[in-house]
Amino acid sequence: MTEAGTAPPGRSEGIDPHLRNLAIVVVLGAIMTVLDSTIVNVAITSLGKDFGTSLSTIQWVVTGYTLALSMAIPMTAWSIRRFGSRTMWLVSLGLFISGSLLCGLAWSVPALIAFRVLQGLGGGMLMPVGQTMLVREAGPDRMGRVMSIISVPAMLAPVLGPLLGGVIVDNLSWRWMFFVNIPLCAVALLSAVRMLPRDTERSAGARLDVTGMLLLSPGLAALVYALSAAGNGESLAGGRFLAAAIAGGALIVAFVVHAFRKGDDALIDLRRLGTRAFTAATGGFFLYSAAVFSLMILVPLFAGLVRGESALDAGWLLAPMGLGAMATMAVSGRMADRFGGRWLVVGGVLCVLAGSIVLTTLSPATGRWTIMGAMFVVGLGHGMIAPCLMAMAYQGIPREAVPAATTGANILIRVGSSFGTAVTAVALQIGIRDEIPGASGSLDEAAAHRTADTPALLANAFTGTFWWSAAILLVSLLPILAVPRKPRRTQLTSP
Repeated sequence: MTEAGTAPPGRSEGIDPHLRNLAIVVVLGAIMTVLDSTIVNVAITSLGKDFGTSLSTIQWVVTGYTLALSMAIPMTAWSIRRFGSRTMWLVSLGLFISGSLLCGLAWSVPALIAFRVLQGLGGGMLMPVGQTMLVREAGPDRMGRVMSIISVPAMLAPVLGPLLGGVIVDNLSWRWMFFVNIPLCAVALLSAVRMLPRDTERSAGARLDVTGMLLLSPGLAALVYALSAAGNGESLAGGRFLAAAIAGGALIVAFVVHAFRKGDDALIDLRRLGTRAFTAATGGFFLYSAAVFSLMILVPLFAGLVRGESALDAGWLLAPMGLGAMATMAVSGRMADRFGGRWLVVGGVLCVLAGSIVLTTLSPATGRWTIMGAMFVVGLGHGMIAPCLMAMAYQGIPREAVPAATTGANILIRVGSSFGTAVTAVALQIGIRDEIPGASGSLDEAAAHRTADTPALLANAFTGTFWWSAAILLVSLLPILAVPRKPRRTQLTSP
């Protein structure tokens, strides 16, 4: 056994060629799958017109993909144990490429939705499988730097997705939103075949926890659906929201009870994930994901509804966030490996909070440079937070529990982002009703019925909602401060 503080023979403390090749394969495969979560959003109206169907129906192109992602993630830990990480990476990437091709060829809305589900089933496992491979190879001494690498696709998605989607919708057929995935993913597939080592850590006798799967996957999908419904304007007292939220919550609670009883044979062995570091870091990441996703939703909406800008122009407002994150991400990962990441994360949260407070002062006359500057500051903070929090979550986690830890963390981040979307939508609806007498809070209504005062009134609703994002950021500091100050030297052992 090799202790966490000692690099195994042949493994340098830096990013050696083998780890670099593995990182390239993971980033190539993950980047388009993560981008696809946002790239389609800007084309919903165009898709509805082309297929001659309602917005509520075409919205399932996004919802179906999201639900498939959510249902696939819980299967990651077992599938890696049973078939190996390399095999599951190739299978998942193959499903995603097949789904992308079929989506581009779709002849009807039901066909497009079905193919999006196939795409989501492949995409849902790619990020956690890739993360598992990198964590196992890196060991604890290089965890921060590796998490900086794996954060790149997640960072680029909300920034480049709207831009790329806007360019395609404005200049090409919507089908190219799916065809564009194929060349890059094909390169990723060929690179994986050549560069990934053969699976050695797998167990042919690993049994699928069918009961756990039937509890967690539908439960997570129901909860994400409820949050998506709230994000799309569904009333919190509405039947669909309540039914989905109650069913999802009940199934997840039942899974937790089941998992603790079943132990090692559970779909996700929760008993191994009860460390202070994992609980606090993933709890902080859940809240932080909710806050930062709300910012990335609100800024383009503000540009479109208040300033009347195009989807492409609105998307450009997010671009500085990516630049800011790239400026701090590599450095923060290296510093986290050397000194521990807790205070880096706290500083990052305060940085994001500073950018958020600038956004609470927006008005229709606010210059683009002010918004872009605020998002650059948010990006600087994000680059300090994401890799450090992910690295800290693995403190004290044994090597054999890495797939379960990665699966659990990805589930919480997925639910956290959906939670942030729902909170943002509800807060914005309440703000619109308060600011515009007689309004229902609907964004479509606010956009359609405009007067000379409407932009200023809508701006007030948005700034109030930005304060909600700031409040969630502040609350995220509580679990973050509970993360152990320095990594233990006995974590993540290797055979």
